[in-house]
This record gives sequence, structure tokens and C-alpha cells, in this order.
Amino acid sequence: MSFRSFLHKHEFLYEAASRIIDPVRALQARIYNRKLAALSTREIMELDAELYKKRTGMDLDWSNLRTYTEIMQWEKIFDRNPMKAVLSDKLAVRDWVSRTVGEAYLIPLIGSWDRYSDIDFGSLPEQFVMKTNHGSSDVVIVRDKSSMTWAEKMRMRRIITTSMRTDYAGSSYELHYSSIRPKIIVEKYIDSGEADLRDYKFLCFNGKPYCCWVDFGRHGDHRRNMYDLDWNLQDWTQNHFPNTDESVPKPEHFDEMVRVAEALCKDFPHVRVDLYNVDGKIYFGEMTFTNGSGFKRFYPDEMNLKLGRLWGISTEIPDLD
Repeated sequence: MSFRSFLHKHEFLYEAASRIIDPVRALQARIYNRKLAALSTREIMELDAELYKKRTGMDLDWSNLRTYTEIMQWEKIFDRNPMKAVLSDKLAVRDWVSRTVGEAYLIPLIGSWDRYSDIDFGSLPEQFVMKTNHGSSDVVIVRDKSSMTWAEKMRMRRIITTSMRTDYAGSSYELHYSSIRPKIIVEKYIDSGEADLRDYKFLCFNGKPYCCWVDFGRHGDHRRNMYDLDWNLQDWTQNHFPNTDESVPKPEHFDEMVRVAEALCKDFPHVRVDLYNVDGKIYFGEMTFTNGSGFKRFYPDEMNLKLGRLWGISTEIPDLD
């Protein structure tokens, strides 16, 4: 038996096993989602406070929420603005972005599917990016479809199908994610000439971008630079990543990026707007209302309090009885 035939045989076995395993996992996911839905608000608050302590090392006092990460816990549970789910949906948000800033800022969409088995891989281009519309850390970049090994194909399937079964509200109590119907999306591959497509994340408060951070080497020597809107490197960071060793030039058309972020964050007390910049061409990435789920610490600690003051919303707990 040739190696190719061996892989084909195992792929068939994998498909056969998946027909049994996938429904079981889907049932497990539904049971988990029912348990989450059965929790009272008070129970969710207690579980979230335990998780906050575990992730940050700090106690959460619901009666005195002052810092950015503390206020985020209130926002996750009590801000029920339905637009959060719409704009966190990487597929649904496209129409809103098109109407708000223009279709030219969207990465071209190749297709969307409800099930992995529905995808006709033969019709996909040689290069593409696959992910889910509701997931996190589930992006699969395909630079050469023809050269993909069986193991690489199985890895892609595992990442996507696992994400499709996951309710991301349950792991960190970001409740708006439960309202997103999971779908698989494939977008055009944007070649920046670098290992990673550089991501510019704008933290915005009350309709205004405040700062922009850029990650470098996310799959190796991870560095993070924080900049103000004049591209001055800041002396603080989130999640304790060090700065790059060398200075980074201001990207071409950065002022345009700021204008796009401002248009997209309008009318929201807080949101993170992610954009890409490839040779001066600006693309929309995503909108995140619960940055790091409020579990990523700031260094130095006083920035946590400063950003909380920028948010400036009432965090009164409603009557839960």
C-alpha cells in the first residue's frame, strides 16, 4: 500500500468516526449550554468573581468597581445591548461596517457555511483564511492548499469543528456570545509579506479612540507596543508583553485608521476596534466589547484605574431578588 493510499484510508476512517463522535460532542455542548442558561445572575456573578481572582490574583468587589478590568466584569453580565452580539459576529458585522465606513474596508468574503461537511474545498482558492464568526483563536491560514498534508487538513477540521461546538459565553461569562449563531467563514488571504498580518487594536471610550496597540511575533517572541494617537510609544502595556527592541515607524495612512476606528466606535461606551494596514490599504478586522474578558492585567497597575475612569459608566447592580 502506498503512503498516499494509507492516508486516504485513514481519512475515510476519520470521516466515519466523525459521523459518530460529532453528534455526541454536539449533544455535550447543548447540555453545557443548558446548564449555563439555568444559572441565575447572582450565580454567574459569583462564578465570574472566582474566575477573576484566579486569572488576575485580585479580589472583585461588586459594590466598588473602579478599574478597567473590574468594570469589564459588570459590562459582561449587565450590559445587554443587542448590538454587542451583532457587531461581535464576524459575519453579521460586515453589513454594518459596509454601511458605516464603506465596503472597501472589508476583506473579501469567499463563503460561509453552517457545517464543516458542507464546504467544497475543491472550489476554494489556493490561499484563504478560515475561521468561525463567533470564535477566538480559531483562525486557520492556508497559503498553499495543494501542498496541505493530511495532518494539516485534520488539524484545520479539528480547530474549526471544536470552535463551532463551543459557546464562548460559558468559558468567561461574556454573555452576548450566546446570541451568535455559529457559522464558518472563509475570507481572502491578504499577503503582507510578513509571518503575521499586523493587527492594530484601538481601545475606544465613549465614541473616541484612545490608544492603539500592535502585537509582534505572536507565535514566537511575542512583543506588544502601545501607542497614543500621535504614534508615541507608551510606557504601559496589557498582559505584560515587552516592547520591541527597535522603534516601529508610523504606518502609512495611520490617520485614516484613526478616523475609521472613530466611525465604528461611535455611540459605544467602550469597544476595541481591530484594523489591518497592508501597504497603506486599511482593512477591518473585528470589534470586541470584552477585551481579554477583563482578565488581562495592566502594567503598571495605575493604568487599570486610569482606563476605568475613561470608561465612565455607572456600574450599579440592579435588584436581583
